[in-house]
Amino acid sequence: MAKKYHISLREDEKWQVKCEGAEKALKLFDTQKEAIDYAKTIAGNQEGSIVIHKVDGKIRKQKY
Repeated sequence: MAKKYHISLREDEKWQVKCEGAEKALKLFDTQKEAIDYAKTIAGNQEGSIVIHKVDGKIRKQKY
């Protein structure tokens, strides 16, 4: 089953990449672009998908 990776902004203003259902972030970033680039790499390696959230938490884009 392919994994889904979520990119979202934390309360400490860091962008996180989390695997769906996980409690902890895989990695933290200063910018959303850095988080997206990282998620693309890991999702591509595992045939996963990416869900990008806006600053307010709503879904901005789903990438497969």
